[in-house]
Amino acid sequence: MSEVTGPGATATSIAAAVSAGEVTARAVTEAALSRIVALNPRLNAFTDVLAERALATAAQVDARRAAGEASGPLAGVPFAVKNLFDIEGLPTRAGSLINRGRAPAARDGALVRRMEAAGAVFLGGLNMGEYAYDFTGENAHDGASRNPHDPSRMTGGSSGGSGGAVAAGMVPLALGSDTNGSIRVPSAFCGLFGLKPTYGRLSRAGSFPFVGSFDHLGPLGRSVADLALSYDAMQGADADDPAQAPRSPEPVSGAIEDGAGGLRIAVLGGHFARNGDPDCFAALAHVAAALGAEAPVELPEAARARAAAYVITAAEGAALHLDRLRERPGDFDPATRDRLIAGAAIPAAWVHRAQRFRRWYRERVLALFDNVDILLAPSTPCRAPAIGQATIVMDGATLPLRPNIGVFTQPISFIGLPVCAVPVWLDGGLPLGVQVIAAPWREDLALRVARALERAGAVGCRVAAG
Repeated sequence: MSEVTGPGATATSIAAAVSAGEVTARAVTEAALSRIVALNPRLNAFTDVLAERALATAAQVDARRAAGEASGPLAGVPFAVKNLFDIEGLPTRAGSLINRGRAPAARDGALVRRMEAAGAVFLGGLNMGEYAYDFTGENAHDGASRNPHDPSRMTGGSSGGSGGAVAAGMVPLALGSDTNGSIRVPSAFCGLFGLKPTYGRLSRAGSFPFVGSFDHLGPLGRSVADLALSYDAMQGADADDPAQAPRSPEPVSGAIEDGAGGLRIAVLGGHFARNGDPDCFAALAHVAAALGAEAPVELPEAARARAAAYVITAAEGAALHLDRLRERPGDFDPATRDRLIAGAAIPAAWVHRAQRFRRWYRERVLALFDNVDILLAPSTPCRAPAIGQATIVMDGATLPLRPNIGVFTQPISFIGLPVCAVPVWLDGGLPLGVQVIAAPWREDLALRVARALERAGAVGCRVAAG
């Protein structure tokens, strides 16, 4: 087996090898499909495998190269997407039972099309929490996605299949969504790099929404270069997403090797120094030490920001699903249904207050970036819990697990800041994660710092054995 057809190959190495004619896109695709056949029955990452389409696309990539045409920056790179992305010819299930009765999508989602336009090879749809209202990766209809590093453990959610597929070596890149932490949590639990761009940076057209004012789309991968390569390929204006910011593409791949020198880096304290296992704070200290970051900074009212995020999430999510709740309540995961029903009962005055606070909080947090360039925080309060685990101990109190996994991610996505999640391995056990947070539109800085950590060996991805 060629090094670039093996499970640990990065997207960057595959694209370089295919472009140079050292390996065919078909060979890479066939190897990825073989791993899916071998591993998916145990890990439950994929819900839809499009083998014929993938092989046809790979043949097109190889034909273009043979004709002397440009192969594209992602030439021959296999990828898959969370099944809330539209996939031509399939209903967009969004992890639900109800959506399976929808008409098949007429075309792929915008980011799927952009990845393929860059030469990538699309392999299929990935498991996720129902309607993205999930932090665990457990799906009541398709079963739990399982952590490749320990299949008795959660992948995290709601982009659980995306995390599992990349960590298992089935694909080098996967796309997910992040509303309150759904890229960063699987990145932490599965030991991957993940990028949640600035809100409004990448088009969300052709994806099933959860909370329109929080939803982000982005990649999970095995290296910082892979995140940068895919992120650059997906940038660009799209009139089909009315929330997308009117900004020209700002490529980052050329800047990720610039290092962290000269950047002002601070560690988040207060809310981000409580409510977690000692291991999650040890991972943060490990990253901070590698960067020489010592100055603590507090986000004003971060706990209140998390509470306000909950109010808006529940209310917006419920509004989206009201007709389905009335007509087919028994076809929801009961846990999802009950949260949505509770959201429908939230007084409008509460939502108004949460939105007013959101503006106040955003202004105060952005003021911090006058004095710092990067903020560091844990990604999750613990390592990957066991599948079926219902509670977590936080600061001595036993609390429900599901709503508290996002204790550190929600105050960040609440105001749409860009984050690169980095994987930390402190011992022989399961991985942990750290958020590298930048000011709006400065994905380049977050990725530079992540790459500096990766280059120094402080963080990195490990493909699961077997």
